[in-house]
Amino acid sequence: MIFTGHLLTKAAGMLISGIAGAAVVDRFKQPGNGNIARRGAVTVTTWGLKGKRRIETGAENVRLSAGDIVAEARERVGEQAPPPAEPVNPHDHEH
Repeated sequence: MIFTGHLLTKAAGMLISGIAGAAVVDRFKQPGNGNIARRGAVTVTTWGLKGKRRIETGAENVRLSAGDIVAEARERVGEQAPPPAEPVNPHDHEH
C-alpha cells in the first residue's frame, strides 16, 4: 500500500511536470509573446508546485494512517510495535 502511494506520487509529479513543460514550450513557440510567455510559464510552474505539494501531503497522510493501522493490529495480537527509529531486524555486522 505504501509502495503504491509512492508510485502514484511520483507518477503525478511527472504528469504535472510534463503538462507544465508542454505549456511552456507552446507559449514560447508563439511569436511576439516574450513577456506574456514568461508570466504564463511562471504561473504554470506555480500550479505544478502547488499540485505536487498537495499530492505529497496526501501520500504522507496515507503513509501515517497505514502505520497507525499496523501498530493497532500489532497491539491487538499482543506484539509491541518497535519505535520508528529502530529497525525490526537490526544488522549487527559490517558490510
